[in-house]
Amino acid sequence: MDEGELMMDLRQLEFFLALAEELHFGRAADRLHVVQPSVSQQIQRLERSLGVKLFDRTSRQVRLTVAGARLVPEARGIMSAIDRAAAAVRDDGRHVLRLGTADVLGERLDVLLELFARRVSDARMSLVQATPRERLERVRDGALDAALIRSAAPSPGVRLRPMWEDGLVAVLPAGHRLAAEPRLSLRELRDMPLRLVPRDANATFVDKVLTSCRAAGFDPRLDHPFTNLQDTLVEIGFSADSWTVLHRTTARIVSTRRVAVRPLDDDGLRITTSLVTAEQPRPAARILLDACAEELTGRPPVG
Repeated sequence: MDEGELMMDLRQLEFFLALAEELHFGRAADRLHVVQPSVSQQIQRLERSLGVKLFDRTSRQVRLTVAGARLVPEARGIMSAIDRAAAAVRDDGRHVLRLGTADVLGERLDVLLELFARRVSDARMSLVQATPRERLERVRDGALDAALIRSAAPSPGVRLRPMWEDGLVAVLPAGHRLAAEPRLSLRELRDMPLRLVPRDANATFVDKVLTSCRAAGFDPRLDHPFTNLQDTLVEIGFSADSWTVLHRTTARIVSTRRVAVRPLDDDGLRITTSLVTAEQPRPAARILLDACAEELTGRPPVG
């Protein structure tokens, strides 16, 4: 292919990365705040431009091709470079906090942002939702100043500051006999198939749940993977006996009456949320870390 024929714009790369990470056209569209046909059109244009197929699509699943998998790190590098260039020309990086966030942090996120704003008079916030692994990579390569990550494990190139702990709760069909109990133990759930995210999406969380189940005396029988909150809860609500585990803060927004949310008695099922920064924190991250240190000295963790 002649170099003049190779036309990629940043919008196409943004759509490509969203689909590569979600592997679902509907979820990618939701993340990009566009309709699903727009995602399909941009991917098709990019594939025509490159002359290669980036995704294998069937009625049941979307998978990266070999060429698509090769493009992922290159596309991330391009988008990170653009972010760094934009930050460099805007200011010294102190006024804009680029923060990777997890789902349903509620008032705890508000507290952190307020701590930053108190120290920076004209503070601006750029919040990014992505998978835990993607948040970690973006902190490491400079695309984000910091990220909030649940169950973060030590990793080269980043620092972890534990911020708070959350308990986990069980979600099961509202019509199941165990839904009548005010609290549950893991052992009571041993005969029900469990739905978890794929391990490569959040290995620390999955390992903690599986280890806790084994400590309770059983190896859980895994059901279809947890896809997204809405779809998984609907499917559990219409199932006979499947269940899943959610962070307590996430469970607060569960609205469907077809599922029951029950606290778990197992003490080991607590998840730490950490503030992740580069080993040498960038200016905005340094300000946030200093603000947190001052706020938390001699006090319980935020939230």
